[in-house]
Amino acid sequence: MYDNHILLEMVNSTVEDVSIKEGLGYEAVMGSLYRYIDTEVSWDGIERLDVIGLDEISLKKGHGDFVTIVTSRVAAKTTILAVLKGRTKETVKKFLSSIPKRLKKTVKAVCSDMYEGYTNAAAEVFGKDVKIVVDRFHVAKLYRNDLDGLRKKEIKRLKKELSEEEFKKLKNVMWILRKDVDELTDEELEVLKCLFRHSPILELAYKLCNDLTDIFEDDISKSVATCRINDWKKKVKESGLKCFNRFISTLDKYMDKITNYFINRQTSGFVEGLNNKIKVIKRRCYGILNIKHLFQRIYLDLEGYSLYA
Repeated sequence: MYDNHILLEMVNSTVEDVSIKEGLGYEAVMGSLYRYIDTEVSWDGIERLDVIGLDEISLKKGHGDFVTIVTSRVAAKTTILAVLKGRTKETVKKFLSSIPKRLKKTVKAVCSDMYEGYTNAAAEVFGKDVKIVVDRFHVAKLYRNDLDGLRKKEIKRLKKELSEEEFKKLKNVMWILRKDVDELTDEELEVLKCLFRHSPILELAYKLCNDLTDIFEDDISKSVATCRINDWKKKVKESGLKCFNRFISTLDKYMDKITNYFINRQTSGFVEGLNNKIKVIKRRCYGILNIKHLFQRIYLDLEGYSLYA
């Protein structure tokens, strides 16, 4: 069927490119899209949900024009469930409440960042039977940002205090501090040695960051993880470091949801992966402001090959 061919050509492409390639008008290509691709989820074709992911993206950079992306993850397959206008708790709760009862029973966890609009909406709809998991990579971003804040202060100080020649030895420290320890080259390790010789406080903060990362990397239970994170907090307090104060307050507030990660080691990494795909779709299609059309394009990019190849 020719429509199937058109839809297959549109996967990872644009309406404009397909219309040129096929010698069709723009509206003819869009006609195929609207005839065969729904503008919202069809629950009939979904057997289970397992893990639901909630995240937001901005349709227009710098304009705060946010939409909420709702996805599900079953085994290695990601499914788009909704593109919702805005990111209020009410909007998200209304959608989650609309999920058919038979599918609600299959939800094991909801993964999100720390935005309370998402976590509270999920908790109110699914109750205590479904674990709300604050994504570990959002947690890591917070404590890494605190380390980066200290780095900026220390580099500013060292620029004033060190000779030009000595300061040059600290080139690229920002990127080196962000790399996994196991991936550092001998040359990069030497740069860190030099940096820490001049800034013991930064070395201490760096080690504490890596200690916390190690906890999340270890295959341990929620209760063990909670104990180890509390020990980490005690270490920070004893160190006298102030750069992690705000992060520790956040940790205290969300400890239960953060440590839910250790139950089945679930993250919203699949949501972040999809967000990267959406950014590509937006660039490719010169920005999509119509959320129904955005849903269609995400669905087609995710499902197109299996449906039409």
